[in-house]
This record gives sequence, structure tokens and C-alpha cells, in this order.
Amino acid sequence: MTVIGEIIKKAIEFGEKLNSDQSPREAQLEVLESLLDKAKDTSFGLYYGFQQILDDDENIEKTFAKKVPYHDYDDMYNKWWCKLRDRHEDITWPGLNEYFAVSSGTTSASKYIPVTDDMLDAIRKTGLKQIMTLSKYDLPGDFFEKQIMMLGSSTDLKEENGFLEGEISGISASRIPFWFKNFYKPGEEISSIEDWDERVEAIAKKAKEWDIGSISGIPSWIELMMKKVIEYHKVENIHDIWPNLAVYTPGGVAFEPHKKSFEKLLAHPLIYIDTYLASEGFLAFQSRPDTSSMTLVVDNGVFFEFVPFKPENMTESGGIHPDAPALTIDQVEEGEDYILVISTVAGAWRYMIGDTIQFTDKEKCEIIITGRTKFFLNVVGSQLSVHQMDMAIEQIQEQFSIAIPEFTVAAVKKDGEYIHRWYFGVDGDGTDETALAEELDKILQENNKNYKVARSKSLKGVETKIIPVDLFNDFNEFKKKKGGQVKFAKVMKEEAFEEWENFVKEKNPPLSPTNEV
Repeated sequence: MTVIGEIIKKAIEFGEKLNSDQSPREAQLEVLESLLDKAKDTSFGLYYGFQQILDDDENIEKTFAKKVPYHDYDDMYNKWWCKLRDRHEDITWPGLNEYFAVSSGTTSASKYIPVTDDMLDAIRKTGLKQIMTLSKYDLPGDFFEKQIMMLGSSTDLKEENGFLEGEISGISASRIPFWFKNFYKPGEEISSIEDWDERVEAIAKKAKEWDIGSISGIPSWIELMMKKVIEYHKVENIHDIWPNLAVYTPGGVAFEPHKKSFEKLLAHPLIYIDTYLASEGFLAFQSRPDTSSMTLVVDNGVFFEFVPFKPENMTESGGIHPDAPALTIDQVEEGEDYILVISTVAGAWRYMIGDTIQFTDKEKCEIIITGRTKFFLNVVGSQLSVHQMDMAIEQIQEQFSIAIPEFTVAAVKKDGEYIHRWYFGVDGDGTDETALAEELDKILQENNKNYKVARSKSLKGVETKIIPVDLFNDFNEFKKKKGGQVKFAKVMKEEAFEEWENFVKEKNPPLSPTNEV
């Protein structure tokens, strides 16, 4: 073991022991007070009386929830963030905004979300917190000298009206501290290449020069990158190029559906450490090896609220009903779905981020992401979450010995009745689609009582169609959304699904025959 690596490992172990014993509620109350105090003289803070909220000694959280309404993106942008775009200062956070994170837009058109210096500092601090938890994993000392491949969006940020714009991964990578640059790959020059295919080609050419110990990025794009490196160097697997690769941090999407196809590219499995880095901030990360859940970051620039994900708490347009109750970190229950609401050092206030989460361990503040508020499949009362779909796909992969790294589904009308039509991206063929549909339907009925009721009434059938997995990536490219933080929509609305099916018909004619159960 190298001396430097051992020193770093010991420092990480020591840093982990210094973690605060503060309770989650105490930490969150401190964060909320800090947010309100710093923003009290902004336009938003003056409008909603942040100083008066701070003066309420009895229950600041309750007063905050009473005075400040819920906001979705359109609310925040149209009423407040648009003023930032006109170069106004002190709107929702002190000072003049410099960066905007452009979201990948899986549920709508692209969004422009302010990224402040305070948010970038918070992201760095949370990144260090995650590094500190590596002491809990069985990693050799020399691992801490290896390089880190961060395959996000381009760091070549676009200047627009005096702002710099890009995806949050590109903005963060463009601001990495000097001491990290020797570890960071593919490096500043390659990371600034805007075209994703050109960037991956450049990575493949340089790959043998690097000693990569860990990789981070969206699974589908990491897979394509590794395939390119393997193909370019004519080797069997990625460990032939990077023998010390030991850790992968997926981030943003469930990794389990990708795991089977991902591990085909390896000589041996990796340590998988999940992260929750959204355009609005670094919200959670996996902090220990014996779980796949992530720990909410309750003490670093984000105040969390949790709205029970129930029909009565939602508006017809998919927003949160103004009268819906918001729970604090000490009021939640394990195993319940909640709409995540955040207030942050980037000037997002009681902001509906669009994700639903579930607590798996309340004491440890550990969560899983169960889906998107707009990605629940509930046209006929089936109430299927993406998390439930992912678990069903895992079982399907095991039972049929196939890899399904990508899928999408929609409720469509056939002969006047609703059915669920699924598309599975599979490498190779030969799988019986009818048998697959039957087994999928059976698994979902066994694990979701609402789905079982729907199948006995309004939901008249389930269809599955197997297509080449490359079509999912090709569609993203067709939509001009490739690489970086782009994720494929697991659940589609009718109009988007029609566009998807037309694309599949054109690229992969003919569609397989009906396989309905």
C-alpha cells in the first residue's frame, strides 16, 4: 500500500468520526433559520415576511409553511427567477446570479434553475461528506490515489445575457478546486467538448493513459462510454484498460435495472454508491455499504418538507394542493410515499422538485427515490410508481436471464379500452414477449393492490414489445438530448408516446405482433 494513499485513507476515517451528533430536526431547523436570515432582505424575503417568520419563537417551520405557498418551476420562474434573467439583484437570494442550470427536461421543456455560489459551495461540501464515508467500505489504501472519471455534461458553458448556462454536472465540474484537478478525468480539455460522441471518442483514445479508480455518471451513458473504450482498444472488458476500477456512483436514476447489462462490461463487480444530485442541489448520498438507500443531507443548505403523495394533495395539473399538509423530518413515517419539497441556498422556496421519495430508515434519514410526480402510471387507478416498475424489471431479468437496461410504458386505448403498453430495450432477441407480458402482469398484481384492482376493472390488458436498446439512445439523440444528465422517461403521456412509437416504427420496422395478456 502506498504511503500517500494510506495517509488519505486515515484522514478520511478521522473526518468521518467528527460528524455532528446533532439530531436531524435540530439540523434542519438551523438550516431553515439560516436560509430565512440570509434571504430576509431579498425581494422574495420581504414579500413573504421572512423577518416576521424568524421572530416567531414558537414554531418557525409551521409559520414558514403558513406564510409561504408551495411553488413549482413555473411559479418560481414566472414570478421571480425571470427577473434574474433581466440582471436584477437580490430577488430570491442575495446578490447577482451568475449561473443557470439547464435541466434535461424529461417531464417538460428545458428549465433554467439558478445556481448560486452558496449552492456550489454546498455541493462541494456534500461531495466531501460522501468521500468521508468511503472509510466504511473495504477499499485498499492505494485506491485513494487513483483517478476519478466524471462523465457529466460539457463544461463548456454557454454565455447568455451575461450568465453561464449548462447542466449542473457541467457547472460543478467547471468549478472543481485546484487540488482535485490531478484526480479528475477526463480533464478540462476533453470535458469541454460539447458533442457527446466526440467527447467519448476522445476519452477512448486517452483511456490507457489513466489509472481510473472510480466512475460517476448516468448508467446508460457510462455503459456506452465503456463499450466505446472496449471497442477502441479491442479488449474483453473495461478492467483490461482500468484494472483498478473499484467504485461506481450512478446518481439520478435507479441502477438496478442497468446492473445486469453493466456488469457484462466488467471483469468483476464494483462497489456501487448511489447519489442524488439534482439541478437544484446535492440532496442525498449512500453513506454506508449495507444498504442501497441514500442519506438526506440535512445540515447543508437545503430545508426539506414532505407532502404525503395522495390524490387529495394534488391538483389536476399535477401540482401540490395549496392546503396539502407539509411534514418535517421528524414527522415522516417509513414506507410512505412523499412529494419532496425543498428550500435552498440557490433561492428555491417551498419548491416542488418533482420527485417522490420514501423513507427506509427514519432514524438514519435514509430514503429511496420512488419516482416522479408526473411519472406515476395512474390513468386507470393502477398507481404504479417507477420504483415498483424497477423492482418488477429486476425480477423479469432474473427469471428470463435477460438484461433490460431501458424501458418505457404508457396507458393507451385499444378498441376503446385502456391497456398498458411496455417497450423493453434488450441486447439480442429470442425472448417470448407473451410470456414476458404474463409474468410482468403477475408480478405487478402481487406487489400492488391498486394495480390488481385496476386489472380486474378498467385496465384490460398488458402488451410488451422488445426492441434493440440502442433505439432508446437514438431517440434521445433525435430529441437532441444526449449524454450528461439526460434520462429516458419511464412513463410517457399520450402525445409523447405517439411520437416515440412513430420513431420506433421508422427505425425498427415492423413492430412485433401484439403480445397482450
